[in-house]
Amino acid sequence: MNKGIYPENTKQLLTKVPEITIYFWIIKLLSTAMGEATSDYLVFHINQYLAVILGTVGFIAALILQFKVKHYIPWVYWFTICMVSIFGTMAADVAHIVLLIPYWLSAVVFFLALMIIFRMWFKLENTLSIHSIYTKRRELFYWAAVLATFAMGTATGDLTAETFHMGFLASGIMFAILFAIPGLCFWLLGANEIAMFWIAYIFTRPLGASFADWIGKEPSTSGLGYGTGIVSVILTIIIVIFVGYLSVTHKDVQEKTKVATEKSNKLKTE
Repeated sequence: MNKGIYPENTKQLLTKVPEITIYFWIIKLLSTAMGEATSDYLVFHINQYLAVILGTVGFIAALILQFKVKHYIPWVYWFTICMVSIFGTMAADVAHIVLLIPYWLSAVVFFLALMIIFRMWFKLENTLSIHSIYTKRRELFYWAAVLATFAMGTATGDLTAETFHMGFLASGIMFAILFAIPGLCFWLLGANEIAMFWIAYIFTRPLGASFADWIGKEPSTSGLGYGTGIVSVILTIIIVIFVGYLSVTHKDVQEKTKVATEKSNKLKTE
């Protein structure tokens, strides 16, 4: 076996996150909506403490699985995102309902937490790029940032819909516009790609959650009343279909992950 033709640190080339494609944004929006609907269904249909325990256990189990795998695996990654979505929703709701913290204060606290995470991440790694998640420390920063965006987004969406009395539909439309702005700034004005990615990423949470609430919650709360359980099941099925498609086609696998995986497999056979 000739080791010289392969990188010595092949394992470090195995990125742990997907390529940013249209599929990424579709599944991200679906997962945020699903997490909102699932969290609401569990909290209001079973014992609230049991719901939080189940959400916490699912979140921890998903993270352990994600950190255990050596490279990006679609179903593992998106399962983790879905569990983060459910847990992040519960964290924001517990802060408001149990601890009686106003939505605006929760949003500010989670925003400051996110800024601290970004600051520490950049100071230690000199990058916030999603294309550079191939070390454990960067992966830890990445998932900490993801969790903070979910919790902050939940509080922000509830703030506009309920505290500001905008309703779920109006909030969803507003966040859809805010979500589109970073992409337009990047494509039309050449704005910083990493900054625009994270700004758009932050807005996916209140965007998806607002439309999930609009469809699922009762008309008395500005929703259509189809039920959070139905919304959760339908969105889960759609997510499974998309993730299954990506697992077969590998359309969202970053190129260096493909190369490193092929080389790693070749090493094992020699």
